Amino acid sequence: MLQLPIHRAVRILLVSPHYPENVGATCRALKAMGFTELGLVAPNVLASPTHPMAQKMAVKSLDVLEAVSVFDDFELAIAGSDVVVGTTARRGVSNVFPPCVLAEKLVSLAAEGKRLAIAFGNEKSGLTSDQLAKCQLLVRIPLAADQPSLNLAQAVQIVTYELFRAGLAARGRERNESEAQRVKIH
Repeated sequence: MLQLPIHRAVRILLVSPHYPENVGATCRALKAMGFTELGLVAPNVLASPTHPMAQKMAVKSLDVLEAVSVFDDFELAIAGSDVVVGTTARRGVSNVFPPCVLAEKLVSLAAEGKRLAIAFGNEKSGLTSDQLAKCQLLVRIPLAADQPSLNLAQAVQIVTYELFRAGLAARGRERNESEAQRVKIH
């Protein structure tokens, strides 16, 4: 599997997820984009990595599901992170980036060796105000319709796709710069 600096830097957190299907589908979304580190924060009793529906939805990503970390609270989950990103669908919140802009920032931070946590709130109410206050950066996926939010795994897929895309672009720039330097030297 392709490993970029962003892959090694990011832990995705699902905060108080309700449904095991979302846990499994998130594992699939993560692995498709090259990410493997998933944490569950105070999950509902059904949202367990061992639930049969989580396993069913984790198509070709059981390794990610089996390696899930479970945390009792948000503070424990973000401990050791240099930067915490919160996702929100709330309106009226300032300094919220779209995923493509956030991805560029996070790829730069990953290149500096920073540890990053990206927190997604539960399916019904998202992250709490207290949890959002503990985040240094916020992200919102723009939506065309009045639907207030996306499915949890879909939201993870969009954010991790943008991180992967930005990571590939950074690798391409580095290779081009290296090639230009090599040509200059000769």
